[in-house]
Amino acid sequence: MPTPAGMCVEVFLKCCEVIERTVLIVRETRRDKEFHFQNWVEARLDESGAAHDPGGRNSFPDFTLVHQPEGYEVKGLGWPGRQANYDSNSRVPTGLHNGRTVFYVFGRYPSDPSTNEYPVIDLVICHGDFLNANHDYVHENRSFRGFGSYGDLLVRDRKMYVAPTPFALTEGTTGQKTLIVPEDFPLDPRLEPVGRLVRTETEKLIVGYSFNLTSNTLTPSYAPNPAAGKEHGFVALRRKGSSTGTVTMAEAGRVEDTEEDE
Repeated sequence: MPTPAGMCVEVFLKCCEVIERTVLIVRETRRDKEFHFQNWVEARLDESGAAHDPGGRNSFPDFTLVHQPEGYEVKGLGWPGRQANYDSNSRVPTGLHNGRTVFYVFGRYPSDPSTNEYPVIDLVICHGDFLNANHDYVHENRSFRGFGSYGDLLVRDRKMYVAPTPFALTEGTTGQKTLIVPEDFPLDPRLEPVGRLVRTETEKLIVGYSFNLTSNTLTPSYAPNPAAGKEHGFVALRRKGSSTGTVTMAEAGRVEDTEEDE
C-alpha cells in the first residue's frame, strides 16, 4: 500500500528485502547489457504492489505507476567500471515529468560476472531533484540542411546529457541500500535518517551553445541564475536497524574532475 510519501518507500523496502535474501539479477545472455537490472527492478515493483504501465524502449521514465503519480527511471552500473556519471540520452534528469514524481533507481552489480546470475552490490533510489531540480527545460532535437560540398547534407543537433550518479555525489552509499528524498517528505516509521544532504544552485545557467564546424569547438553561453545560492535539502534514509554509517555530500571535485566519455 502507498505511504503518505507514495510508493517509493514500499519499492525501496522491497529492494532491501530481496538484496538481503540474495535474489539475483538474471540476464538472458551476455549480450543483455541493458534490461537485466531493469527486469530485476520491475519484479520489485510487482512484488511491492506498484501497478505500472509497461515501459517502451525509449519511454521516460522506464516505469510509470498506474494508481500514483510516480515514475521510476532505472540505471544499472557495472562494478568496477564507470561510476561517477552516466549518459542520459536525450533526457535531462528531473524530479517531475508530465505531472509525475520521478525516482531514479541506481544499482551496482559485478561488471564481468562469470555466470548469467549475479547479485546487486549496492542500491540508491533517489528523487530526481537530487540530480537536477529544474522542471522547466524541454528537450528538443533540431536540424538544418545545407552542409557539405553539395549543400544537401543534414546536420542534426541531438543532445546527450552526462549526469553524476549518487555514488559520486555522496560519501557513505557504497555497499549500502539508501533512499534519498526531499527533506519535507514524510518520514516512514520503518526508516531512519542517516544524513542530511544539500545541493546549492549554481551562479550561472547555461542557456545556449554554438558549435564551430571549422575548428570543432563548442562554446556555451550563460545567464545569471535567478535562484543562485538556493539550497535544496534532502535526507538519506535506510531501513531501521540496518544502518552502518552516515551519508554526506562528497567533495565537488570528485564529480567535476571525472573525464567524460566522448
